[in-house]
Amino acid sequence: MCRSGCRARYGGILRFSRGVILPVATSSERNPSRRTRADAVRNRERLLEAAKTVFSAGGPGASLEAVARTAGVGIGTLYRHFPTREALFEAVYRREVQQLADLAERLKETQPIEALGQWMRSFVKFVATKKGMSAALALAAYKNSDLLSYSFELLSRAVDGLLNRAVAASEIRNDIGPEDLLRALVGMCYMHDQPGWQKSVLRLVDVFIDGLRNHNPKRQKKFR
Repeated sequence: MCRSGCRARYGGILRFSRGVILPVATSSERNPSRRTRADAVRNRERLLEAAKTVFSAGGPGASLEAVARTAGVGIGTLYRHFPTREALFEAVYRREVQQLADLAERLKETQPIEALGQWMRSFVKFVATKKGMSAALALAAYKNSDLLSYSFELLSRAVDGLLNRAVAASEIRNDIGPEDLLRALVGMCYMHDQPGWQKSVLRLVDVFIDGLRNHNPKRQKKFR
């Protein structure tokens, strides 16, 4: 039991049993730097999501002001996070690649062959996002050779896990590796600058998945 002088906190104030009420600082008020960091993280994510939308629709020439406006922040906030257009493009690219890798992890509870199909369709959407930034990404990759190797290694590991699960379940043939699948996807998306390309590629993904199906599990060859 509390004595007559004890206190209890109620929504940001201290109430004393004798009727004295004093304000209490919230955690963000006591530590403003924590709130600043949280705001910065939120602003960065909003800018990346806005950049994905704006550059996918308007191409690499779309204005950075449009990105800031879509994100609901000032242009100064954008430049504090991304000093150059290339830095923004690279950050969006890395974020999309990481999201693809994370998706492969989240699909572990999905039927293996269905998980593989979902991931491949998401890759097509990734290419659709990237196509508006191809020129700037080429420049970013030229300046930073680690960008392409980073994305290829990350995506290869993600695809390898998806393929291994499907092979272990005897749902697909076992004579295809992650590099083969990524090359096939890149090839399907080669004409991404043509009208209606996504619909055509998504149909090809379904055909590709059907071709991977293991129709005779007993004759599965040891390959991978």
